[in-house]
Amino acid sequence: MEKELGFAHFLAQIDAVGIGVLVLLVSLSITSWYLIITKSIANFIAKKRAEAFLKHFWGVDSLQEIRVKLNSSVPDNAFAQVAKLAIDAAADSKIHDSQKLAAAGGTSEFLTRALRNGIDQEATRVENGLTLIASAGSASPYIGLFGTVWAIYHALVQIGLSGQGTLDKVAGPVGEALIMTALGLAVAIPAVLAYNAFVRRNRIWLARLDAFAHDLFILTTVGDIKDQSENIVRSSPNVSPILKSPPAEGDQ
Repeated sequence: MEKELGFAHFLAQIDAVGIGVLVLLVSLSITSWYLIITKSIANFIAKKRAEAFLKHFWGVDSLQEIRVKLNSSVPDNAFAQVAKLAIDAAADSKIHDSQKLAAAGGTSEFLTRALRNGIDQEATRVENGLTLIASAGSASPYIGLFGTVWAIYHALVQIGLSGQGTLDKVAGPVGEALIMTALGLAVAIPAVLAYNAFVRRNRIWLARLDAFAHDLFILTTVGDIKDQSENIVRSSPNVSPILKSPPAEGDQ
């Protein structure tokens, strides 16, 4: 009898409820590991693409170069998408001004809404799948514990019916029943660790994206003011000399 005890013997003895608990734990484990692996790879790729885009972004001379690049290809990272939203929103607000409902409130408000919408979309994207990982991490120990209690109950009933209540007859079935608790913990521990790591990564990622959106807002609005000032100087022959560039030292 002692040689028959083990995981294989446990699988052979469990009933429909135990099989259902086991299938649920295995399904949660497969799903959580799939999400952990795919999200880790996606986050790594997104980080590399974002770093390459930011290096190119801060190396150009004007936003017009960035606009040409973004219009020629589909943005492949969150920072490029937010930059495209900001540049397109600034250009759209110039064309429609206050005649369009979305542009009501001025360029600054329209640009702020566009940037906030882009950040919210990225927050929704990076949080995709985290609910399932969190559910696996929090529910798996209780599911395993339920399977253990159910298995111990049936083991004790069988022992009572057999009339053999010695320690060697009780310890084996009870020990097998604890396999469910071990499986629940095996599912929960990686899921909890992965969830905490993803939450921390997303918090840092969105903070960087928010800071970049603030820089875009400043660059876009200040660039508009600078362009308007230069247009006034070029189009007005009687403009005040104060608005024009100061003369060079050799001209004085």
